[in-house]
Amino acid sequence: MVEWIKNKVLYEVNLRQYSQNGTLKEFAEHLPRLKSLGVDILWFMPIHPIGKKNWKGDLGSYYSVQNYKEIDSQYGTLQEFKELVKKIHEMGMFVILDWVANHTAWDHHWTSEHPDFYSKDENGNFKPPFPEWEDVIHLNYDNKDLWQEMIDRMKFWITETDIDGFRCDMAHLVRTSFWEEARKQLNSFNSGGFKSPAIKACKEIFMLAESENKDLVNFAFDALYGWNFYHFLNDVAQQKVNLSGLNQIIENEFTKFPEEALQMLFTSNHDENTWNGSAIERLTFALEVCNVLIFTLPGIPLIYSGQEAGNYKRLSFFNKDEIEWKVDKMTPFYSVLTDLKHRNSALWNGEFGGNLKRITTSRDDSILAFLRQKNEDSVLVICNLSPEKQSFYLIGNFENTMLRNVFSYRKTEIAAGDYFELEAWQYLVFEKSLSV
Repeated sequence: MVEWIKNKVLYEVNLRQYSQNGTLKEFAEHLPRLKSLGVDILWFMPIHPIGKKNWKGDLGSYYSVQNYKEIDSQYGTLQEFKELVKKIHEMGMFVILDWVANHTAWDHHWTSEHPDFYSKDENGNFKPPFPEWEDVIHLNYDNKDLWQEMIDRMKFWITETDIDGFRCDMAHLVRTSFWEEARKQLNSFNSGGFKSPAIKACKEIFMLAESENKDLVNFAFDALYGWNFYHFLNDVAQQKVNLSGLNQIIENEFTKFPEEALQMLFTSNHDENTWNGSAIERLTFALEVCNVLIFTLPGIPLIYSGQEAGNYKRLSFFNKDEIEWKVDKMTPFYSVLTDLKHRNSALWNGEFGGNLKRITTSRDDSILAFLRQKNEDSVLVICNLSPEKQSFYLIGNFENTMLRNVFSYRKTEIAAGDYFELEAWQYLVFEKSLSV
């Protein structure tokens, strides 16, 4: 895992829906707000030209790439993107670009220049990866010539625009050996002096895989998606399950997760928002407590475009559907959590943070309590993951200590045996830190 992401927060940028015209220039106006929010790594959904053949809706899919070396004119120019990346770096933030390696648009130039790069059906025709993905065609990684062409295009974005890494779409659909070769080449290639503060500091890029396959973090990626925990949060919020299965979730998704890698934890992203509902729609009254967990459990947290403004709607995937930017309580809420993530080493990412220690309570069917410690820093989290008021005692064994509530700023002494009452979906987050 690259060191520079040790206390960073991810933010997914849906450029098309971000502003009236969805341009790079308009997005740049939001940078001071995003810096104030406390996000660190801006993940841009694909900005490449979108294929016209077989496209869907009015505007087509971001993930139907027509040319890997160009920017869609609806967003702006390559020069404008370079200037945006430079401005982001000057503000102390980082940039990763969405990379679609599994498939291209039907009218990608490779279809005529390198038809052997593609999988074919029984009649020798191009075919989509899945029948419902009819707007794209499947690449064939049995062809090693494709490997180098794809890696060279990833190198292009590092040399030309100075980005800090990639989020790789449906990474498990591409063979792991390709990703391992790509990471090897990209890291070696980066040993030259680039302007990015991340690459300058450690000569390594950040690689996020849209996958749960743990073999991908052996040599290729720094982080995977925490899908299982995401689905567990949805089920709890919708009262489909209680916390009876939580021990298994903690064991599988956190305790046994490779120490040198990360899970990305989230309550929304572009796919889930569009196809399964906004975070507010899915989580309703549990929205805040679920976000507290993605910031305090081991992993790298993600905020999706509009969550900080309390976006309530499903953003259209293939059509224009602008985010409504408004004053909302979620903005200061996220700011508290990002600040805590940056300051308190107990919550740092992966091997740089503290281990997770469950705290037993008298109502473990509804209450999740845990402690994370690193050196002199510690964070205690107590959450009511139920729609009913809960009264309970802390039973777990830990030392009496004076902690500060990160939301109210009040200091209080907490010890095993203490009695608590929490309203439905209420949470408490306490910290002890040398920085406070």
